[in-house]
Amino acid sequence: MELSDLNNILSVLGIAYVLGYFPSGWIADKFSARKLLSLSLFCVGLGGFWFAQVPSYTSIIIIFIIWGTFSVLTFWSAHLKLVNLLMKEGEEGRFFGILDGGKGVVEAVLASIAAAIFTFILSGSSAISDKQNAFVAIVYMYSIICIVVSVLILIFIKVDDEPKESASKDEKDFITKEEDEGKKNVRGANLKDILTNPLVLLLGGIIFTAYIVAQVVYYIGGYLETNVGFSATAVATITVIMLWMRPLGGIGGGFLADMFGKRLVFIVFLALTAVSLVGITFMPNDASRWVFYVFVVLVGVSVYAIRGLYWSLIGDLDIPDSEMGLSIGFISFIGYMPDIVLPLIITLIMTTFGDFGYNAYLLFTTIFSVLSIVLIIVFGKKVNEKVN
Repeated sequence: MELSDLNNILSVLGIAYVLGYFPSGWIADKFSARKLLSLSLFCVGLGGFWFAQVPSYTSIIIIFIIWGTFSVLTFWSAHLKLVNLLMKEGEEGRFFGILDGGKGVVEAVLASIAAAIFTFILSGSSAISDKQNAFVAIVYMYSIICIVVSVLILIFIKVDDEPKESASKDEKDFITKEEDEGKKNVRGANLKDILTNPLVLLLGGIIFTAYIVAQVVYYIGGYLETNVGFSATAVATITVIMLWMRPLGGIGGGFLADMFGKRLVFIVFLALTAVSLVGITFMPNDASRWVFYVFVVLVGVSVYAIRGLYWSLIGDLDIPDSEMGLSIGFISFIGYMPDIVLPLIITLIMTTFGDFGYNAYLLFTTIFSVLSIVLIIVFGKKVNEKVN
């Protein structure tokens, strides 16, 4: 499969993501969250079993549509709104940092297991068939975990749409309040106000640009293998190292944001990403491997701090809870649009610049780091004007 085919598949996945953001909150309000989460993981797992059969290109497109649909519709706006309701003013950074960092811990643990499986099956072999067997084994691992967890959710998670009789008064009040807020979100939100709110639009733009920056972690491995000459095993190790930067960057960045200011810390990590990407781009290929490792770690920490920070800015919007769900859906619709367009842009960059393709892409990402900084500064000025 060519890189262009892979990027087309990722664009399809992005379309499924983006189309699911708006209705995700509505669906979460209508149906049991427990059952939706279980159904989502079960369907993702089944899609993985199908994917492990090395199906046709058309079937892979369908699989990625399934993955995209069940990864967003069932929980996205609901889980972000819940975090926003739980946190207090001044705690936005740590809450969203812990949310993203916690996801990173699970991701890094599973990736470490996957890398061990990959290395064990290859055992020094570079044969295509051995690489395919290793990949299929990893797909089965993730698929089985998804299905097992989906069953565990049904067995052990008892929270449903209605307050339980055995629950305490406080628990019932909390559940009832959460439901009421969700219903208000669907019935009472003023869509026109949301669509014309400059802070909402700016936050969408900030996430759009920062999300493009965050995606660079998925391509640095390809750059190191293609341009610098790292082995497939070394790239897998580097990928795992970067994944372990997610809890460090997400949680650490969140606490720093609460201490020194969300927007300031956000800008610092964007700037650090830009400097590191420029360093990687113009570093001679025969430079010490350790220099590349240092830059990779810096990019990993910075990018995952960025991922944990951009939703923390939602506390600055000062919008009512009745409009929170739809606001998150609209911001997500704008912010995650790169899921559709970025793979196609990367294909164009790689095709246009040839051997310099990866370098051009890293510089392209650097430009969006700068754009994101500019938008954060404008956003901060708007927030201050509103307060004053």
